[in-house]
Amino acid sequence: MKKSITIYHNPRCGKSRCALELLRENGIEPKVVEYLKEVPDREAMKLLLFRLHLRPHDIIRTGEEMYKKKLKGLNLNDDEWITIMLENPILIERPIVIAGNRGVVARPPEKVLELI
Repeated sequence: MKKSITIYHNPRCGKSRCALELLRENGIEPKVVEYLKEVPDREAMKLLLFRLHLRPHDIIRTGEEMYKKKLKGLNLNDDEWITIMLENPILIERPIVIAGNRGVVARPPEKVLELI
């Protein structure tokens, strides 16, 4: 039985497209969640973080202008960072790939291979 794999994907991102292609090249057709259109809710985000074994700030795109101008240097708790990510999903690192109870931020895209 094949694992169910989900990719939180931004089709405009080259790394995300590459990770998706790597999955497909390995015979896996993942569930694709375009997270900028289908923003996870708070519980889904907490479950993603649990599966990644990461804290919210660990998956913030610190290179984004919004982060640099408004958020850099702020001392926020995990719930506050989650709220910011849900309100501004462009700040969520990509791609995130989940297989069962494990997940990776696929940077580099080859990290998806750890899940198959």
